[in-house]
Amino acid sequence: MSFLIRVTGAWTRLLTDWLDRESIDARRLRAAVNAHAMDDAVPMVTWAAMLDEAAALRPERPAPGLDIGAGVAARHVGALGYLVTACDTLGDALVAYQRYERLFYGVGIAQVHPTGADVSLSWPPGGGGALADEVAIAALVSFMRQQADGKASPNQVHFLHPASAERQAANERFFGCPVLFEQPRTLVSIPLPLLGLPLSKRDPMLRELLERQAQALLDALPDPNAFNQSVQQLLARLLPEGQVSVDKVAASLHQSTRTLQRRLADSGLSWQELLDRTREQLACGYLRDLGLSLAEIALLLGYSEQSAFTRSFKRWTGLTPRAFRAQAKQGR
Repeated sequence: MSFLIRVTGAWTRLLTDWLDRESIDARRLRAAVNAHAMDDAVPMVTWAAMLDEAAALRPERPAPGLDIGAGVAARHVGALGYLVTACDTLGDALVAYQRYERLFYGVGIAQVHPTGADVSLSWPPGGGGALADEVAIAALVSFMRQQADGKASPNQVHFLHPASAERQAANERFFGCPVLFEQPRTLVSIPLPLLGLPLSKRDPMLRELLERQAQALLDALPDPNAFNQSVQQLLARLLPEGQVSVDKVAASLHQSTRTLQRRLADSGLSWQELLDRTREQLACGYLRDLGLSLAEIALLLGYSEQSAFTRSFKRWTGLTPRAFRAQAKQGR
């Protein structure tokens, strides 16, 4: 699923708003954000790289993602954000979020589970890394609090990534509840009574209008391409074996090479583009794992030589793998 997830250009403005609040110039980073229109689809790996660069500007802070996410406003979430503000109750807002989440991430990934005294909202690994996850959950909780006059705080928060004691303390101060790290899913547990809280800007007529708009936008989105996703998942398994070819992948999918290439072309991709995209996204995840050497990452991506991986990675991102890893490390 991580291969399909993206954010919007509006969401990346969280970063320039934070730079403004911090009085940080960061012209290159601002230019990178402003290069995307508000309704652009920004790949998750691009967003994560922006956040890594931002975190490096405040290395003394254990969890800068919390500060970035705390500045959220409806404009950062687009039509979905305005729809949520017009809902009657917090429970209605969560239903609207889950229904129209594809407008934000490009796919619907949130799962809602009642668990007795609370309701959990959870997401599988999304490929963005620690900072992207902390920004997203800090923004979610901050937005809930804004709409419910500061009364909406979770019972518990889970993150996938590990954390130092200092980072955990910063998260628990922010969320006002226990925060668990190295968990299988990102999760926010919300006390059941909070779902009935009326929202401060509820407006039934505006909600009806915005819901029609959100549905129209949702209908206009292309369906998530399950075929491309299946090819990428297969590539992730085959790449460490080396010598991945379009013929080998087609055979593994029990179809002809011509059929595979035609189906990719129907979604606007060539075989080489999909292979490069998959390698880039996997590489960015592997580079955040400091336990993997660059030589090991090269092998996992199907390269026989580390130098070939380095050349490809620089072509994709403009950075060498070492430079990307150094930025990611500073953002932890």
